[in-house]
Formats: sequence, structure tokens, C-alpha cells
Amino acid sequence: MKKNMKKKKKDTHKKANILVVDDEKSMRDSMHMLLRQDYNVQLAKSGKEAIEIVNQQHIDLVLLDIRLPELDGIEALKIIKGIDESIEVIMVTAVIMVKNAVHAIRLGAYDYITKPFDIEALQEQVEKALEKRSLQQENQILRHLIDKEHQFEKIVGKSKTIKEVFKAIDDVAKSNATVLITGESGTGKELVAKAIHNRSSRKEKLIVAVNCAAIPENLLESELFGHERGSFTGAHERQIGKFEIANGGTLFLDEISSMPLPMQAKLLRAIQEREIERIGAGYPTPVDVRIIAATNSDIREAIKKYKFREDLYYRLNVIPIHLPPLRERKEDIQLLATHFLHKYNHEFGKKIVGFKKEAIKALEQHDWPGNIRELENLVERLVVLTKDDNISIDKLPQEITGTICSEPDTKEQSFHQAVKRFEADFIRRVLKKTKGKKGEAAKLLGIHRNTLLQLEKKLNINE
Repeated sequence: MKKNMKKKKKDTHKKANILVVDDEKSMRDSMHMLLRQDYNVQLAKSGKEAIEIVNQQHIDLVLLDIRLPELDGIEALKIIKGIDESIEVIMVTAVIMVKNAVHAIRLGAYDYITKPFDIEALQEQVEKALEKRSLQQENQILRHLIDKEHQFEKIVGKSKTIKEVFKAIDDVAKSNATVLITGESGTGKELVAKAIHNRSSRKEKLIVAVNCAAIPENLLESELFGHERGSFTGAHERQIGKFEIANGGTLFLDEISSMPLPMQAKLLRAIQEREIERIGAGYPTPVDVRIIAATNSDIREAIKKYKFREDLYYRLNVIPIHLPPLRERKEDIQLLATHFLHKYNHEFGKKIVGFKKEAIKALEQHDWPGNIRELENLVERLVVLTKDDNISIDKLPQEITGTICSEPDTKEQSFHQAVKRFEADFIRRVLKKTKGKKGEAAKLLGIHRNTLLQLEKKLNINE
């Protein structure tokens, strides 16, 4: 099985061009014999000859001896990297020259091997270096696609559902109509609000965001409408509210469903009359503000429970935009992961090339209950902790890799063990979705809460 995998892996680099640079004919011939079956191999006996070949032809990997006549390997490395930084270089050296090889790595070499070299070690190094180059090229293509084709006002995606959102943003930006954005937490509702503002005639003015769920009920009115000095205990000076700050621009009301009913009535009046009244002012102040609201809750259900005003809902829901959860746009996951990888590489000064295919497959099979925010947080953590030049599947946490459907290895586990593992993984995912709430998880699983507790103990589940 391993042999087949290795062969298949090599086939992906079948057309890779390798340049062997060594002044010893026997060494050049040996490497040529070892590599010619799987790669296009060229030979050079000096650093100058190697530079000429790199200048004239496409080279993916250079096996470069450190001790060369006229132009040594270190100087040749600098020139090769200057011609094309993406060319991978493996230094070939005697044991006594290892310090020079380490210096070469600091200058951009992928790695080094010592003479006399082990055949399997050489093949493995070549394969890894070419895999890195392949990931780099794929990452560059993805970055180009993100920048040129699949990014819309910092919103990344190519799926049909997200393209419908892009079109809706374009359409609604041309008007001053009120917009209600719905979608689960972490789907990017604030990004959509900013995109609408940035493409509207109000883009020269401010977009002001207010998280209605984060402000205490007794302070929300003052936060939105402002207050006069002395209007209540603690009001030592006049405060301008968010409506006035956003005058001429856009006011984004996030988590609008959390707004208390008394404030809903005042907000409705402000939207209808296009004026607000600071607390303690006694007179109205006209405002020209576009309202964009967002919620992750079902407002219709809140209306039925008399927790949200129906008239305010219709006033806000002039143009609805729904953001799909990440599990419904799986084809966007690789683009998003690459986008966040580039972002946090830059932020933390890292040079991680990309995600291996097995890692991307695992990400695409995960349900992402936290949506894009969960994916971004994961990529940030991976960038911080990963010391390799790529992210492989073994770097992913168990809650991600546990969702992969693969053929069972009957040599490693019995049917009973496989069932136990599936049960444990499934229960963990449900508990994560309910944020550890046992009663809610038991309801989703269709079992009694006590049964869930017994299963947790039996399966050694650690939430």
C-alpha cells in the first residue's frame, strides 16, 4: 500500500525539471540515474553553467554542490534565488561543510544532504521540496483568483449562494432602502453591511456600528440618540448619539433582535420621522441615516412571542439579504482558508506555503457550527503553532479530523471499536453545536439526558 502511495505521489511531479550541479562526473551520473525515471533531469558541472541553464529554462529544483570551481554553491544559490525565488534548492555537501549548508538555508535553500547520501533520504528530500513548490504555485493561483475574481469588498467566495449575495449587495447599494441581513453567527453580516455602504452614494460618510446585544438596556437610548448635560444622574456633559454621528452615512444595528421593546418603539419612530430626540433635549433633531440591521435569530418567531414589534420588522425588512452558513458553501472553504493563511502569515511574519490536499479535504468535511469566524480562528491558531512550511492533516484538531469519512482499517480496529469511535465523535460534534448544553444535545440526539451522561462516561468523551 505504501509503495503505491509513493508511486502515485511521485507521478504528481512527473514533469518536474531538476538541475543537478556538481563538478564530479560520478556524482552527476549517480543522481541522474536515480532521478531520471521520475523527473526531467539536467546536469551542470559548474555554478556558472547552472546559472545559464536557470536563465534559459524552467527549473523547479536544483541539487547544488557547495564546493564548486570558480563560483561556489553559496554564491550560485544567491544568484539562482535572485533569478527566481520560487526555485527550490537542496545543497549537497560533505560533513565538514555542514555549517556552510546551514548558512545556505538561511539564504533560502530548502535543505541539505551530506555525501555520501542515502538514496531513500535523497528521494524523500526531493519529493518534499517539489511538494512545497507545488503548494506555493497552487497558493499563488488561489491568491490571484481571490484578488481578481473571488473577492467582493473583502468577502471571499465563488459558490452560487455567495455570488447571489454579491449581486444583492450591488443592487441594494444603489438605493437608500433599509436592509435586514440575516444569518447565523460568524457568517460575515458586518462585512456585508460595510460592502453595501462602500458601494453606495454615502461612502464618503461614516458607517457606524452598534451591537444592540452588548449595550445594557438603560444605556442603549443614550448610545443611539445621545443626551443633554444633566438629563439624568451621571450625565455630566452632552453626548452625541450614534444616529447623529452617522448623519449622512449608514447606521449598522447588529443583533437587532436583542433590542428591548421600549427601545424598538423609539427606533421605529426615528426611522419613520427621520429625526431623533436626545434625552433631556425636549426638541427633535433631523437626521439623514441609512439603516442596515442584522440578526442571527428568527425574528418572526420573536414576533409570535411578543418580543419583537411586527411594524418595526416590516420597516427594517424592506430589502432582506440572507447569508448562508459555511456548511452550505463548502466550495468556498479552500479560498477562505488560503485568504486567512495569507492574512496571518503577514501578521505574524510567517511563510507557511499552503494546506495539503488531505487537510483541505478535512476542512471541507467539517460542519463549521461557528461558520467563517470559526475557520478564521482555526487558521490563525495554525499559523501561530505550525513550524513547518505547510499545514498537513496531522496539524488539524481532532474535532476537524474526526469528521473525515474514510475506509476503516480492519487491522487496527474491530467493528465494535469503530462503532464506539463513531458514537463518540458524533456526540462531541452535537455537544459542540449546543455549546455543551446537555439537555439540548440529548434532544437533538433523540435520547434522554441521563442516557447522554452515561454515554459520555462510557465513551470517555471530553467536551
